[in-house]
Amino acid sequence: QVALVMRSSSLTLILVVLARGSAAFSASPRIVNVAHGVMVSRARVVATATTDAESVMATSGALLPRDRYIATNQFVVRPGSEAKFEARWANRKSRLAELDGFRYFNLMRRVKLDSERPDYDDDFSYVSFTIWETKKDFNSWRTGDAFKEAHGGTSIGAFLGAMISSLRVLKGPPRPVFYDGLLHLSTKPESVPETDGGWRVVEADGENLLPAEAFVACNRFSVLPGQEAAFEERWAKRDSTLNELPGFVSFTMLRRDFGNTGHGGDRSGPAGAEWNYMSATVWKDRAAFDNWRESQQFKNAHGGGKPQASEDAPKPPPMWAGPPTPVFYEATLVLSSPEGA
Repeated sequence: QVALVMRSSSLTLILVVLARGSAAFSASPRIVNVAHGVMVSRARVVATATTDAESVMATSGALLPRDRYIATNQFVVRPGSEAKFEARWANRKSRLAELDGFRYFNLMRRVKLDSERPDYDDDFSYVSFTIWETKKDFNSWRTGDAFKEAHGGTSIGAFLGAMISSLRVLKGPPRPVFYDGLLHLSTKPESVPETDGGWRVVEADGENLLPAEAFVACNRFSVLPGQEAAFEERWAKRDSTLNELPGFVSFTMLRRDFGNTGHGGDRSGPAGAEWNYMSATVWKDRAAFDNWRESQQFKNAHGGGKPQASEDAPKPPPMWAGPPTPVFYEATLVLSSPEGA
């Protein structure tokens, strides 16, 4: 059993190890959440997800079945520490790309689309984004040796080293958010980034930001209780030809998996509601995203040119608590399976 006391005013750590019958240290997912370079918090851990059979919401009723499972962590990086944070990711040990069920990963740093848009209404600045083939694949990684190796949990020394380093670059623990991936669409990449043992090979000096390797456009929705099936049906019936556009990588409608113990994340939805759905589209670069926004496909997908309903026609009940909120990211450290996301 390991107990930690952390003081925000310093890096003082008090570690008490109570061992019975063995001096060996075993990093348990319920104890260690250095989660890609972040501090431990017993209140917020990336807890093991329930199995596919136990996740009733994913397939019951009129809701769409999941096509993928997506695990994310939101990070609040201290101002001026962004390059150090990215270097920690780039220089870590990981076998992610070699694991069963892995499809896609990137580290996303949040950006504003233009100077005229208002600032974001929450404080996180980075998000790790991993797409798994199934929830079972995610669980296998979460409870296996590869997770411990990637999160500094192979020994007490490695564990404390990761802890102290994280305290220097982050404000608070990560905020894990898990999703069922719906209506998934992706293209097969012409080539995949170079890896060594399952992780990226990049130069990261901790002084300069890593180059952007993709652009991610998201819309967050706060769908009202009872309207989830109608919302998903509307998206399923949309006219869209994203995969015909140059630079398109993947699209997924993300449905929050609130049944996953330890689920956290931002709670800044309208009128106190939570963001329970989010569309996520990955493009090769910002230019590809801008090209889509100016295309006829964009107008068709967003109702442009369609006949308007009669004023006398009954209006459907509202689906969400407020308008969707767009969020944009530059993505780096991209990893992909040969088949794509």
